[in-house]
Amino acid sequence: MVSTTTTVCDGCFESFGTNLRLLRFFNCQYNPLMDIQELTEVMHKFVQAKGWYEPDSLRPQTLRNLAVSLSLEAGEVLEHFQWGESLDESQALADELADVALFLLQIASIAGINLEQAIMNKLEKNYHRTWDLTRDPKEE
Repeated sequence: MVSTTTTVCDGCFESFGTNLRLLRFFNCQYNPLMDIQELTEVMHKFVQAKGWYEPDSLRPQTLRNLAVSLSLEAGEVLEHFQWGESLDESQALADELADVALFLLQIASIAGINLEQAIMNKLEKNYHRTWDLTRDPKEE
């Protein structure tokens, strides 16, 4: 994806994050449509700004800790459907999905995994897989 706007400068991002009003005031632009690499860069800047990559951080960003956090956030997605099939709060679900995506981006980046390529490879594998289309009555 080609970005049609400039990248948020580091100083403005650290101060204002994605507060569009403040970014516009300081003549920075924010592109709401980013590719995986751009999202990963923004995520790393956020984590750095919070000091979580520091050796003495109370939230060490190890692969294990990040995997645990990913699982916990995925559980929070599931909570939206715990007692029914319908979605009551789409913004709350969007927030939880964003948390899952951010941890996924961070894990892939720290582990040195090209997430875009991994997704394409997995889709290729799945394309050639077969799944049972009907249930086996013996299993019931």
